[in-house]
Amino acid sequence: MPTLTEQAVVEYFAAIRAMDVDRCVAVFAPNAEQHDPVGTPPNIGHEAIRAFFSRIFSGFQTVGLTEDCVFVNGSAAAVKWTGKGIAHTGKSVTFEGVDVIDCNEEGKIIMVRAFWDPAPVMAALQP
Repeated sequence: MPTLTEQAVVEYFAAIRAMDVDRCVAVFAPNAEQHDPVGTPPNIGHEAIRAFFSRIFSGFQTVGLTEDCVFVNGSAAAVKWTGKGIAHTGKSVTFEGVDVIDCNEEGKIIMVRAFWDPAPVMAALQP
């Protein structure tokens, strides 16, 4: 039986692939922090996380992340993933990264630190 952390990771990536903002937000604790990508100002709390996913999804016909490798240790996980999308510009993009995810005892994400280069995504969004 999967742990709460494993379940949270599966749901997080499934929600992104579904491009379902409400489903993405639901996997986070109310006061969660999302650093996506690391080095940019964090999104803190449901409202900021909702705005982040709404902004990302609005630029794409389809976009999603597929878990390539998942490593879980207690309430933390590291996930190497591959992203693919088709922007509203018609351009296709493939990009890769690693997410470090921390969960609370209820199985809600309390922090995501996403390590990836947004340059290919930004290029696909340009007309």
